[in-house]
Amino acid sequence: MNNQPRILIIDDEEIVLTALEFRLLIALAQRKGRVQTRDALLTHVWEMNGDITTRTVDTHVRRLRKKLGDVADCIETLRGVGYRFADQR
Repeated sequence: MNNQPRILIIDDEEIVLTALEFRLLIALAQRKGRVQTRDALLTHVWEMNGDITTRTVDTHVRRLRKKLGDVADCIETLRGVGYRFADQR
C-alpha cells in the first residue's frame, strides 16, 4: 500500500490528503449517491473485516471535510447509517 500524500486541486488550490483520506474520498465518490455504512468503508478503505466498533471512519471523515473546506458538504452524513458522496445532478 502506497502511503504517499496525494494532492487534490479544488478551485486552483492544492489540498494535501493523506493516502488514507484519499482512499476514503475515492471510495465515497465511486459510489456517488449511494450510502456507505461505516462497516463497508472499514472493509473498502481500511481493509478491516468483521464486527468492529470504532470511530475511525467518523474521525477521518471529519478531518477530510476540514481539508475540503467550502466543498465539504459533498460528503453527507446519514445519521446512524453512514456517509455518501452527494449526488448533485
